[in-house]
Amino acid sequence: MNAEALEEAPLLPGDTHSVVERYETMVYGIALTHTGSRGDADDVYQEVFLTYHRRRPEFNDEEHRKAWLITTALNCASRVRLSSWRTRVVPLAPEQVEVVSDDFTLATDEQNVLFRALRSLPENQRSVLYLFYFADLPVAQIADLLEVEPGTVRVRLSRGRAQMRDKLMGGLWDE
Repeated sequence: MNAEALEEAPLLPGDTHSVVERYETMVYGIALTHTGSRGDADDVYQEVFLTYHRRRPEFNDEEHRKAWLITTALNCASRVRLSSWRTRVVPLAPEQVEVVSDDFTLATDEQNVLFRALRSLPENQRSVLYLFYFADLPVAQIADLLEVEPGTVRVRLSRGRAQMRDKLMGGLWDE
């Protein structure tokens, strides 16, 4: 089944496998951009879909399901990032800190450069840029998910775009 057909096919209640297939890239992308670590992103990914499977939430429509998964992924990533273990443990040496390293690559050089630039933004800008450009959500829905005003989302988008532009100047897109 191609990606477009998968996106449009109705999901059956309790069909966790289909939900994972449809939303795995979105959830993992949120987890990776918000934790900065593949190990932590894997944990968030698993926690989101395990929570979905255990709770078997009911949704009005597919947009409601997508919003639930996004909110759950953002909350799980925040819990991982702000956990007391992370705030109290200090690595013995800076090179022992696991981050998404250069061995982690996406399909193209452009995607890798964009991902690194996105990862370097503050969380509030990173969240709105990811949800707007990668999850294809409108400003109003992002505002609802993040529980902020639409104007706040637009400001964060604008500031995030400006910072991305500054980070990307001199790179692949400098003309």
